[in-house]
This record gives sequence, C-alpha cells and structure tokens, in this order.
Amino acid sequence: MQVTRTQAWKILNEHVASESLLKHCLAVEIAMRAYAEKFGEDIEYWGAVGLLHDIDFEKYPTEHLDHVEEILGTYGFDEQFVTNIKSHARDWGSERTLLQKTLLAADEMTGFIIACALVRPDKSLDNLEVKSVIKKMKDKAFARAVNRELLTTSAKDMGVDIKEHVDFLTKALAFAVKQPEYQQLPLVG
Repeated sequence: MQVTRTQAWKILNEHVASESLLKHCLAVEIAMRAYAEKFGEDIEYWGAVGLLHDIDFEKYPTEHLDHVEEILGTYGFDEQFVTNIKSHARDWGSERTLLQKTLLAADEMTGFIIACALVRPDKSLDNLEVKSVIKKMKDKAFARAVNRELLTTSAKDMGVDIKEHVDFLTKALAFAVKQPEYQQLPLVG
C-alpha cells in the first residue's frame, strides 16, 4: 500500500491523542525521511513507517507492537509494512533490513536529541552541538530511561558513526521544524 503523509497523519491521529507521543512520532518520521533521502530510498514510505511506528503504544503500552497488524490491517497496510514497524522491538529476533535498522536507531535518538535541546536556554536545535549530545549521553541522570547502549549500537548497526548519526539527525530535525507541516505541533521551543 502506498500512503501519503496526509493519510498517515490522519490515521495516527485516529489512534493517538497524547501530544508527546504525536511529537515523538513526528520526530521519528523526520529522521526516517531524511535517512531515506540520504540512502536513495522511498521517502514517503520510510516517512510513513516512522510516523506510524508507535500507532498502538497509547492504547496498548504493555502490549506494544502486538496490535499493529490489526490496527493497520483495517487501513490496507500490507504484511511488510507491519513487519517494518514491528522490527523496532528491542528483542527482534530476525536480521533487520536497512529501513528497520534505521527505525531502531532513529526511535530513541530523536527523543534524546530533542531532550538535549529542551534543556538549553533557547530550546533550539539550531545550535545544539554534537559534543553536547554526546556529553549528555554520558550523564546517566539525564533522560534516565534512554538506553545508551542502544543509542550507540543501533547507529553502528546502520553503519553510521554515533557522532555522524547525532549530527545528521540534529540537522534534519532543525530543518524540518521550520517547515509548515511541522509547525502545528512544535517539537521544541
């Protein structure tokens, strides 16, 4: 199934009401679209995977990813799309494709980068430096729930150095938040 961004956003909003979860999904979408462009992949498809990756989390937080197929199946999404979303489970048993590796790497890191920006006085991504994010990764008290090992290993599994990954995502997020489609629900500021 080919889905437009408008359709994916509408579907997400039918299943997610939490502003913070919507913002997270937007951040992952931005990351996925940016990496799709970098890797020469289908930007719309990768973006839709990123946007819809947590579609069942709000309703089924303890059964996250167990209900993706039943939810997205009603909209005509195929098995591969559902599998791509399910692949961001930390305990995924199969080898991940590049898209799936990217989703896992983008999922935690986008939230961490935004958290780093939000504690800055200007709350801006524009001048957030890689070294600041890396320094925060070493501070176990900051964003305590974020698995630091996952941040580094998931980037490595993509074949991307952690500093390059942080820089790429920070720039992608900083650019995207200025675009009209991301202004209605600001990620930072």
